[in-house]
Amino acid sequence: MVETKTGHDRSNGIAYNDLLKSDTVPPPAVYLEDSPMAPGVTKIPVERYFSKEVHDLEVERLWKRVWQMACHESDIPNVGDTHVYDIASLSYMVVRVSETEVKAFPNACLHRGRALCDNHRKELKVFRCPFHGWSWNLDGSLKEIPGHWDFPTVTEEEYSLPEVRVGHWGGFVFINPDPDCEPLADFLGDIDRHFGIPFERRYKAAHLIKRLPCNWKVAQEAFMESYHVVATHPALLGSFGDVNSKYDVFGNLSRAMSPSGPPSPHTGLKNPDMSVYPDGKAFTSLKHLLSGHVYRRIEDDLVEVTLPNGKTGRFTAAAEYVEGEVKSADIQMCNWVGGKICPGEEDTPMVYDTSSPRGYRDSVAKARREQMRPQFGDAVDKISDADLNDAIYYSLFPNLSPWADFSPIFYRFRPDGDNPEQSLHEVMYMVPLPEGVEAPPPAKCTFLDLDDDYTLAPEIGSNLAKIFNQDYVNHRMVQKGLHSHPKGETIYASYQETKIRHFHETLEKWLESDKAPRSKPAAAPQRKAG
Repeated sequence: MVETKTGHDRSNGIAYNDLLKSDTVPPPAVYLEDSPMAPGVTKIPVERYFSKEVHDLEVERLWKRVWQMACHESDIPNVGDTHVYDIASLSYMVVRVSETEVKAFPNACLHRGRALCDNHRKELKVFRCPFHGWSWNLDGSLKEIPGHWDFPTVTEEEYSLPEVRVGHWGGFVFINPDPDCEPLADFLGDIDRHFGIPFERRYKAAHLIKRLPCNWKVAQEAFMESYHVVATHPALLGSFGDVNSKYDVFGNLSRAMSPSGPPSPHTGLKNPDMSVYPDGKAFTSLKHLLSGHVYRRIEDDLVEVTLPNGKTGRFTAAAEYVEGEVKSADIQMCNWVGGKICPGEEDTPMVYDTSSPRGYRDSVAKARREQMRPQFGDAVDKISDADLNDAIYYSLFPNLSPWADFSPIFYRFRPDGDNPEQSLHEVMYMVPLPEGVEAPPPAKCTFLDLDDDYTLAPEIGSNLAKIFNQDYVNHRMVQKGLHSHPKGETIYASYQETKIRHFHETLEKWLESDKAPRSKPAAAPQRKAG
């Protein structure tokens, strides 16, 4: 039975901070800090997710004024390397001018407006417009105009490319089109203390961009809480404390921390339960711990469902009925078992210590430490159990989500051009490197269109790809349902959807303000057990 009311301000089961305090290898102190958002549900008009007027307001008051990540330093390693950064209808060029300097400019010829760069370029010597040949030096100064005699009023001073503000953090290049913006350091606040391994010591080991059939905020919000796990990711219920996650806010930063080891409080179980995988494999069978229904993969896109009473039915991966006594099935269970699997991962085992949450956490941490030991040596023995077990994911306003030290996931969400009902989900694996080890070249980016399965990017692995596919099942239907929402507004939980509430509270300030809001220092954290 799904847990509902508990009589206190969290779900039943061990509190996250108490779990961390019992870990064999303790967590960084910052993980134990509590900085909750003020309580209260948040309601958002549905028009914010599909209105062209709202989209245009976001362009004017958010994207033209906010600090935003444009690319990684490794995308432009050599002088003249140029990265085209597009956001909504806007386009910018980020160029390495010298070994130590990066500049950014609007991606438009000052003659007739033609984009100077159609795509990313390597080792450019000049920016030359393919239309009429106007050209600029890499530092933006005007270089040449064919038939300059015919433009007597055009001077280098007036027609050099206007610079866009540039900032750097963690090996990433940020831009801000607002010349009067606050320094990037003020916007970021004390973000660095949350990451024991600086992002400068990480490299881009995987990179994909997936086009989604939903607004960028719908997409981002799907990755900002663990409240959806019980319905969307039932494979996790046996060893993931979804509704005992911890949520905090710090200035423009928010954080979620979801424990691995304790089973979901929805199950009523005290110890991890790997019977959720009847075959002991991750992707070939699945038992729903709440209903007891067992789903087995017959072949690609064909699933057999068996109920506790023995009745069976067969379905596609999209839960479409094929045959049998059972006529309906859980679409997310069908998607997990019947969906595509990355080549070579069909028999991925799922066998862990289920004697206790502590035993589970120790076994996972031990396995990961031994996997990392050849690269990091005995330093792995000091990596916290939390870093090796838990989903610890931050959100930096407006659209970045860096995960904690040994969770390499790094998300970015953007509107897809001027279509408020499509977006781009960007996934990077930012993998830590031992000190003194030179970073390898960054991974090439895989682009996935609307109908492309996430497993077409095998570099991220089947587990994450299939989790993304389950989220994708929701994206289109959320976007569709918003147009018919009978209340005309969404509602977000006081605590479990803290990150979404924090995002909308911050976004509201930007959209309502004639001047870009200035960042306030993060409030001093509370230091009590959650």
